[in-house]
Amino acid sequence: MRGWPPAPARLTPRGALPPQPALPRIKVLHVITRFWAGAGGNTLLSATGMDPAVYEVWVAGVPGGDLWERARAAGVRTVEVPRFTEVLTPADVLVLWRLVRLIRRERFTIVHTHSAKGGFLGRLAARLCRTPVVVHTFHGLSFHPYMSRWRRYSYRVLERATRRFTHAFLAVAPLLAAEAVAQRLAPPGRVRVVPSAVDLDHIPHGFDPAARRELGVPADVALIGTVGRVDHQKAPLNFVRTAAAVHAAHPRTAFVIVGDGPLADDVRRLAAELGVEVRLTGYRPDADRLVAGLDIFVSTSLYEGLGRALTEALAAARPVVASAVNGVPDLVEPGATGLLGAPADPEGTARAVGWLLDHPDEAAAMGRQASARVRAAFTPEAMCAAIDGCYRQLLGLPTDPLDPSE
Repeated sequence: MRGWPPAPARLTPRGALPPQPALPRIKVLHVITRFWAGAGGNTLLSATGMDPAVYEVWVAGVPGGDLWERARAAGVRTVEVPRFTEVLTPADVLVLWRLVRLIRRERFTIVHTHSAKGGFLGRLAARLCRTPVVVHTFHGLSFHPYMSRWRRYSYRVLERATRRFTHAFLAVAPLLAAEAVAQRLAPPGRVRVVPSAVDLDHIPHGFDPAARRELGVPADVALIGTVGRVDHQKAPLNFVRTAAAVHAAHPRTAFVIVGDGPLADDVRRLAAELGVEVRLTGYRPDADRLVAGLDIFVSTSLYEGLGRALTEALAAARPVVASAVNGVPDLVEPGATGLLGAPADPEGTARAVGWLLDHPDEAAAMGRQASARVRAAFTPEAMCAAIDGCYRQLLGLPTDPLDPSE
């Protein structure tokens, strides 16, 4: 159905008509805990990719990070909420009050929440304000085996408490959607999969010699690397242990971590202890370009909804080895688009990396196939079209509206 009722053909071009009144737009508020990294980048693309003639989009979340300015430059209204932090604190009562005040003042039609804490506070605030439509996206589960028992219990209770306030659930990968249902964070049949897009315009289609030169590694040395925040989730110490095992069997290898974080000094110390050189570049805003200079991309994450850096590496046709966690196996199919390793298993990950080094033709073929898949299915246009379809269905609007350019 293209419209209701079916629209007649336009007789006069819009430019020849007298000034017409601006029609009201649908106001959408995204509430996210961390407006950075993978979930933040996904939310930014979700906000900037919607039709500005139809939607007025806002984002509210934890202050800090480089995405706020990018969102403002793209015309997104932003609210960095004071006292909003990544962990649960008594100050969250004040954060909730600020969100309620914002939603009541602006009268949003849709509140779209992301991550555990943002999802809880945003959905509760929307409920208190009787917001017509509430949507929640699972970028990853809010609790995992590496979290303390008390925190796992707390986040599980909060997510389950707010699921009845939610009209639709989205997930960035099929296995993640299944986990959300199995953990009773969403009712059966109510989760739709919307692959997390990446901005493909800045990612090379294959190996980039310029990126390799910028990383300072000779062309005849195999460069194995990863991209991401150097923190507990990404398990960078396991990357160092993997590097040591790979280097012992393949001496003509080099290793790099593109990123920064609280475990950077621990990485340097462990690398020195194990006798392997691992270069840390620090934070790089062009990480999506630098990934094309790697021979093999490795993800050692302990938990990961899908993995933005992983998706970017696949888009650049890089052979990958990734931890088999959450939604990652939906993207990395062994022997087709890469290889998997068990989480917290550096030796097993090293064997997978060694296999790719020993079978370069097969590794390159996996990279090419992965790139074709990502570039076909993980575009911002496809993601935003799916989100737009979700919004329209919930609001009772035509799901295939007329093209305003016609």
